[in-house]
Amino acid sequence: MIVRNPGYAQAAPELPADVRLMNRAANLLMLLGALALIGVALLWLARQPVFTIRAIRVEGDVSRNSVSTIRANAAPRLAGSFFTIDLGDARRAFESVPWVRRAVVSRVWPNRLEVRLEEHRPVALWGSASETEKLVNSFGEVFEANVGAVEDDELPTLEGPDGSAAHVLAMWQRLNPTFAPLAASVTALALSARGSWQATLDSGATVEIGRGRDDDVIARTLTFIGTLPHVTARYQRPLEYADLRHNQGYAVRLKGVTTTLEPVPAKPPRKPGTTR
Repeated sequence: MIVRNPGYAQAAPELPADVRLMNRAANLLMLLGALALIGVALLWLARQPVFTIRAIRVEGDVSRNSVSTIRANAAPRLAGSFFTIDLGDARRAFESVPWVRRAVVSRVWPNRLEVRLEEHRPVALWGSASETEKLVNSFGEVFEANVGAVEDDELPTLEGPDGSAAHVLAMWQRLNPTFAPLAASVTALALSARGSWQATLDSGATVEIGRGRDDDVIARTLTFIGTLPHVTARYQRPLEYADLRHNQGYAVRLKGVTTTLEPVPAKPPRKPGTTR
C-alpha cells in the first residue's frame, strides 16, 4: 500500500510544446496590440489643436533683422506640433534667414518654441571688388547677405580660393597694422591660386608681396616698409606699385617715375662666437 504525504503537492503535468508556443504567441500579440493602442493614443494626442505651435519667442542677436522678419522667413518652413516638430529642421529654417549664423531651438510647454540667435558680424567683403556679393564674418566664414547694408562700414575686400577665407582674414589682420608707419591701410588683400599675396592700399597703390610662409611674407613686408620712405623722399613722389618678389630687393613705381629696383639692406655680419 502506498501512503501519500499530504504536504506534498504533485507537479502539474508539462504542457505540450505546441501549446506552450501558442501561449507565447498569444502573449506577444497581446503586448503588440497594447503598444499599438498606446501609439495610436499618443499620435491622436499629439495632433490635438492645443499642441499646435502658436508662438515663437526670439532672443539673442537681432540687430540686422527685426523679430517679425525672422519669424516671417522661418515660420513657413516649420512643420509639426509641439511633440512632432523636428528641432533640427527648425534650426536650419532659422539659420537660412539672412544674417543668422547660428540658431538654438527648444520647446516650451505646451505649444511654443524658444529660439536663441547669433548673427554674423561682418568684418570684410569677399570676392573681387567689382563683383562681390558675399561677406566674411569674424570667424573667417563666408556668408551671403545684403552687401549694401555694410557699404558705410568701410570693410576691406578679401579674395582667395574656396575655403581660404579664414587664412586670408588672418593674414589681413597681421598685414594691415604693418603699414601704419606709412600712414596707410590695406583696403584689399588677395591670395592667388598659386599662393601669392597682393595688397591694395587706401592710396590706390598695389603691392605684390609674393609667396611664402606667413611669417616670411610679414618679414618681407616689414623690410619694404622700413626702406620705402627713403625712396619716396628721394623722388618726392607717392607710391603707385611695388613688387617684393625679387631676391635682391624690390621694384617700385612712383607716380611720374619709371620702375626702379631698390636693394634690400644687407644684414649686419654676425660677431665671432655668436649664434642666430
